[in-house]
Amino acid sequence: MKIKTPNALLRLRKHADYQRVYTSSRKQFSKQMTFFFSVRPADRRSETPGARIGLTVGKVMGKAVDRNRIKRRMRECIRHQAGLLHGPVDVILHPRRSILEMDFVKLEQEVASVFRTIQKTLDRQAKAPAAMPEP
Repeated sequence: MKIKTPNALLRLRKHADYQRVYTSSRKQFSKQMTFFFSVRPADRRSETPGARIGLTVGKVMGKAVDRNRIKRRMRECIRHQAGLLHGPVDVILHPRRSILEMDFVKLEQEVASVFRTIQKTLDRQAKAPAAMPEP
Protein backbone atom coordinates (compact mmCIF):
# COMPACT_ATOMS: atom_id res chain seq x y z
CA MET A 1 0.00 0.00 0.00
CA LYS A 2 1.28 3.43 -0.92
CA ILE A 3 1.65 5.85 1.98
CA LYS A 4 0.05 9.21 1.27
CA THR A 5 1.66 12.45 2.31
CA PRO A 6 -0.38 15.05 4.21
CA ASN A 7 -0.56 17.20 1.06
CA ALA A 8 -1.92 14.30 -0.97
CA LEU A 9 -4.66 13.71 1.60
CA LEU A 10 -5.74 17.36 1.34
CA ARG A 11 -6.24 17.23 -2.41
CA LEU A 12 -9.52 17.04 -4.21
CA ARG A 13 -8.72 14.75 -7.13
CA LYS A 14 -11.71 13.23 -8.90
CA HIS A 15 -13.62 15.02 -11.64
CA ALA A 16 -16.93 13.88 -10.13
CA ASP A 17 -16.01 15.56 -6.83
CA TYR A 18 -15.19 18.82 -8.62
CA GLN A 19 -18.52 18.67 -10.46
CA ARG A 20 -20.41 17.97 -7.23
CA VAL A 21 -18.86 21.03 -5.57
CA TYR A 22 -19.64 23.23 -8.59
CA THR A 23 -23.28 22.15 -8.72
CA SER A 24 -23.95 22.27 -4.97
CA SER A 25 -22.39 25.65 -4.20
CA ARG A 26 -22.26 29.25 -5.30
CA LYS A 27 -19.32 31.13 -6.72
CA GLN A 28 -17.80 33.38 -4.07
CA PHE A 29 -15.11 36.00 -4.44
CA SER A 30 -12.13 37.31 -2.55
CA LYS A 31 -9.62 39.91 -3.77
CA GLN A 32 -7.28 37.52 -5.59
CA MET A 33 -9.37 34.39 -6.17
CA THR A 34 -12.76 32.86 -6.68
CA PHE A 35 -13.78 29.91 -4.55
CA PHE A 36 -16.46 27.24 -4.24
CA PHE A 37 -17.10 24.99 -1.26
CA SER A 38 -19.48 22.23 -0.28
CA VAL A 39 -19.93 19.98 2.73
CA ARG A 40 -19.12 16.42 1.72
CA PRO A 41 -22.19 14.16 2.06
CA ALA A 42 -21.99 11.33 4.58
CA ASP A 43 -22.59 8.75 1.84
CA ARG A 44 -19.56 10.02 -0.10
CA ARG A 45 -16.71 7.83 1.12
CA SER A 46 -13.28 9.43 1.40
CA GLU A 47 -9.96 8.58 3.01
CA THR A 48 -9.80 12.16 4.26
CA PRO A 49 -11.97 12.93 7.28
CA GLY A 50 -11.27 16.68 7.04
CA ALA A 51 -11.13 19.23 4.27
CA ARG A 52 -10.07 18.48 0.70
CA ILE A 53 -8.91 21.33 -1.49
CA GLY A 54 -8.67 21.53 -5.26
CA LEU A 55 -7.05 24.10 -7.54
CA THR A 56 -7.98 25.05 -11.07
CA VAL A 57 -5.58 27.12 -13.12
CA GLY A 58 -6.69 27.30 -16.74
CA LYS A 59 -4.72 28.09 -19.86
CA VAL A 60 -6.06 31.63 -19.76
CA MET A 61 -3.61 32.22 -16.88
CA GLY A 62 -0.64 32.04 -19.22
CA LYS A 63 1.93 29.57 -20.40
CA ALA A 64 2.69 26.36 -18.52
CA VAL A 65 5.58 27.96 -16.61
CA ASP A 66 3.27 30.62 -15.18
CA ARG A 67 0.44 28.19 -14.43
CA ASN A 68 2.80 25.82 -12.63
CA ARG A 69 4.26 28.67 -10.60
CA ILE A 70 0.77 29.76 -9.55
CA LYS A 71 -0.07 26.19 -8.50
CA ARG A 72 3.18 25.79 -6.52
CA ARG A 73 2.60 29.03 -4.65
CA MET A 74 -1.04 28.16 -3.95
CA ARG A 75 -0.21 24.62 -2.75
CA GLU A 76 2.32 25.97 -0.28
CA CYS A 77 -0.18 28.49 1.10
CA ILE A 78 -2.83 25.80 1.35
CA ARG A 79 -0.41 23.54 3.20
CA HIS A 80 0.26 26.27 5.78
CA GLN A 81 -3.37 27.34 6.22
CA ALA A 82 -5.29 24.05 5.89
CA GLY A 83 -5.58 23.73 9.67
CA LEU A 84 -8.16 26.54 9.63
CA LEU A 85 -10.73 24.20 8.04
CA HIS A 86 -12.44 21.54 10.14
CA GLY A 87 -14.89 18.91 9.08
CA PRO A 88 -15.68 17.21 5.80
CA VAL A 89 -15.68 20.10 3.34
CA ASP A 90 -14.50 20.22 -0.26
CA VAL A 91 -13.07 23.51 -1.53
CA ILE A 92 -12.09 24.60 -5.03
CA LEU A 93 -9.89 27.67 -5.49
CA HIS A 94 -9.59 29.64 -8.75
CA PRO A 95 -6.66 32.04 -8.34
CA ARG A 96 -6.23 35.12 -10.51
CA ARG A 97 -3.11 35.77 -12.55
CA SER A 98 -2.13 38.62 -10.20
CA ILE A 99 -1.01 35.96 -7.70
CA LEU A 100 2.25 35.70 -9.65
CA GLU A 101 3.33 39.16 -8.55
CA MET A 102 1.89 39.10 -5.01
CA ASP A 103 4.07 38.93 -1.93
CA PHE A 104 3.91 35.42 -0.51
CA VAL A 105 2.87 36.71 2.93
CA LYS A 106 -0.09 38.55 1.40
CA LEU A 107 -1.04 35.46 -0.56
CA GLU A 108 -1.01 33.39 2.62
CA GLN A 109 -3.22 36.00 4.31
CA GLU A 110 -5.64 35.85 1.39
CA VAL A 111 -5.88 32.05 1.56
CA ALA A 112 -6.31 32.21 5.35
CA SER A 113 -9.09 34.76 4.91
CA VAL A 114 -10.90 32.51 2.42
CA PHE A 115 -10.58 29.50 4.73
CA ARG A 116 -11.85 31.51 7.73
CA THR A 117 -14.85 32.67 5.69
CA ILE A 118 -15.64 29.08 4.72
CA GLN A 119 -15.27 27.86 8.30
CA LYS A 120 -17.55 30.63 9.65
CA THR A 121 -20.21 29.68 7.11
CA LEU A 122 -19.91 26.01 8.06
CA ASP A 123 -20.16 26.87 11.76
CA ARG A 124 -23.30 28.95 11.14
CA GLN A 125 -24.88 26.10 9.15
CA ALA A 126 -24.11 23.64 11.94
CA LYS A 127 -25.69 25.90 14.57
CA ALA A 128 -28.84 26.59 12.54
CA PRO A 129 -31.70 24.35 13.65
CA ALA A 130 -32.57 21.70 11.13
CA ALA A 131 -35.87 22.26 9.35
CA MET A 132 -38.60 20.11 10.80
CA PRO A 133 -40.57 18.20 8.18
CA GLU A 134 -44.29 18.84 8.23
CA PRO A 135 -46.53 15.85 9.04
